[in-house]
This record gives sequence, C-alpha cells and structure tokens, in this order.
Amino acid sequence: MTSFALRNNPVVMTIVLVRESNRVLLGLKKRGLGEGKWNGFGGKVQKGETIEEAAVRELKEESDLQANWLKKVGILDFEFVKNPLRLNVHVFTTSSYEGKPKESEEMKPQWYPVNSIPYDKMWADDKYWFPLFLKGSKFYGNFKFFDNDTLLEYKLDEVEKFE
Repeated sequence: MTSFALRNNPVVMTIVLVRESNRVLLGLKKRGLGEGKWNGFGGKVQKGETIEEAAVRELKEESDLQANWLKKVGILDFEFVKNPLRLNVHVFTTSSYEGKPKESEEMKPQWYPVNSIPYDKMWADDKYWFPLFLKGSKFYGNFKFFDNDTLLEYKLDEVEKFE
C-alpha cells in the first residue's frame, strides 16, 4: 500500500481504545498535539520498546488502566501540510484491563455509549475510521491535513490482516 504519510521518517505512535460491549473509553487531551480533542490513549513509541509495549505503557500513564491484552485493529498514517510532522499510528483495542479510569496530567477519561461518540469534538479523521473500529473491522488509513483541524484528503481501506 502506498502511503503519502510515510515519507520523511514518520513518528511511530499508538492509540488504545478501551471498549466494553456498548461503550468506549475516550480521553480529553489536556495538552500538546490534539489538545481539547477526545481521543484514544496513546503516544510515541520510545527507543527500545515494541509498539505493543508502548501502547500498554501509554494507556497506563494516561488513564491508570493496565491492559491484559491488546488487539491491533488499525494503522493510520498522517501528514500535515503546515508542519513537516508525519505520524504512523498503530490502533489497538482491549476489553480486558485492570484498574479504574483515572485522570492524568495529559488526559481526562470518560465513557461514551457507542451511539453517542462525540465526533464533532474529535480529530476530523475519526468520523471515517472510528465506525470501522466500532463494527469490529481492521483498517488502513492515510489522512492528509492542512493544519490540525482541516482534513484535505484521505484513503481508508478495510483489511483482513496486516502485512
């Protein structure tokens, strides 16, 4: 799959979406990239850790939840025209965890019913791939933004497996 967002050494990142049968835990980003938007929990993969280890660590740091297992559901590539930033984001889900969601310095967690996802308060790309996540699909997506709020173009595919 050709990806316009993978040029120039992208930053490899993670998102974890905690899901129970009819609700999803989202976090309100309190600082940094995406401040003021609802999102999954995640961040940069650090040197020496796997993508999955980073996902587990970020979920714990941002929500105080310890994932018992993760399932990869998506890979999303992002390019920002006004910024040379390129992101390669690995999306995971879990419904098996220990602890209770707790606010951190970076995120304020809140449960949302699956039929009331706050798309208008999320990244512009979420309204395209999040429904695929909710129906249990796996997906690849490429999203080109002008700035943090303006989505210029995208390509999104459901897949059977990741290569």
